[in-house]
Amino acid sequence: MTQLTAIGLNHQTAPLSIRERLAFAAAVLPEAVAQLVHSRAAKEAVILSTCNRTELYCVGEHEAIIGWLAQYHRLQRHEIAPYLYLLDAPATVRHAFRVACGLDSMVLGEPQILGQLKDAVRVAQEQNTLHSELNALFQKTFAIAKEVRTHTAVGENSVSMAAASVKMAEQIFPSVSKLKVLFIGAGEMIELVATYFAAKAPQRITVLNRTLARAEQLCAGLSVPADARLLTDLPQVLHEYDVVVSSTASPLPIVGKGLLESALKQRRGMPMFLLDLAVPRDIEAEVADLDDAYLYTVDDMMAIVQTGKEARAKAAEEAEQLVGNKVNEFLNWQQSRQAVPLIRALRDEGERARMQVLENAMKHLAKGMPPEAVLERLSVQLTNKLLHAPTRTLNKDSQAHPDLADAINRIYHLDDQR
Repeated sequence: MTQLTAIGLNHQTAPLSIRERLAFAAAVLPEAVAQLVHSRAAKEAVILSTCNRTELYCVGEHEAIIGWLAQYHRLQRHEIAPYLYLLDAPATVRHAFRVACGLDSMVLGEPQILGQLKDAVRVAQEQNTLHSELNALFQKTFAIAKEVRTHTAVGENSVSMAAASVKMAEQIFPSVSKLKVLFIGAGEMIELVATYFAAKAPQRITVLNRTLARAEQLCAGLSVPADARLLTDLPQVLHEYDVVVSSTASPLPIVGKGLLESALKQRRGMPMFLLDLAVPRDIEAEVADLDDAYLYTVDDMMAIVQTGKEARAKAAEEAEQLVGNKVNEFLNWQQSRQAVPLIRALRDEGERARMQVLENAMKHLAKGMPPEAVLERLSVQLTNKLLHAPTRTLNKDSQAHPDLADAINRIYHLDDQR
């Protein structure tokens, strides 16, 4: 049955090796969401794709959407099915609210997911894949996220992915201030991580990016001097850095095992800390096999970002309760909204009956029939017309559908009259 639904996988249901195969890079996301609706697998669609999750919020059928997802990524359905969660309409509403509030994140209460969700909705709007049902859901979702973050402390005391990056570097090196740090990419995640590293005043910061202007813009916003260079310089400069943090939208690895092996030889035993925050991965997994290379991915950061989770548990309970109340409110509102077309059709039918009887009465008045007789005739005809459909339905279907009698009892308050 076509309905509001969500299909997805996240850091709790799928390992990184699966998540990266089902990710949608920012560059292809507009075309992908448009294709999903154009294929008729869904009537409406929003695709959210981050390093920790890929989720498709749709008005459609589970099987058709899963089929499209597998086909788009050139995978077999059985390869992805074990990792997916399939949500019905009420569960989709609850999940969207929780995701926006940071209650379903690796970092409990982290604010970045809300911006990512808003970006996904904006792309859907631009591609005309967002209509009345999903638009209503996400407008309410954003309002709930604001309310939860305003009235609860769920986002306080959280260790962000960016802060965790610095903590991990400090576990390997005695002092960040003596390190040379290289950032590959210049997106939002790199900007956040670079800000945290800059606060520790490392010896040197360099940002490599495909476009120099964006790298220069990021460097200009840091609290310490930083160099901007093109990504093509990577092979020549990699060996100079103690810390490498990468997060790009590249579909293929940027740092291969051979490239890093060469860099480590030039470092002559000096260790290198590599943090790959990209999905799909920017750094080949085989790099971890090299001596003096300490490679971490987003999944490896789980233990650090959970720090302070106990302190946020009470706030999370309050947020969950607030979300639960808002889910019920939204579902009740949605249900009442679905009755509007039926109410309108019922009133239109009543109006047609009234006009037909009135027109007949006017003809009899024109022919000279006494007004009292016309009114009597009109009242009988109108009563018969309005009661004909429910009476016929009761006579025909009341045995097969006993709930019909209960419904008519409630509508006309017949029990009260008896």
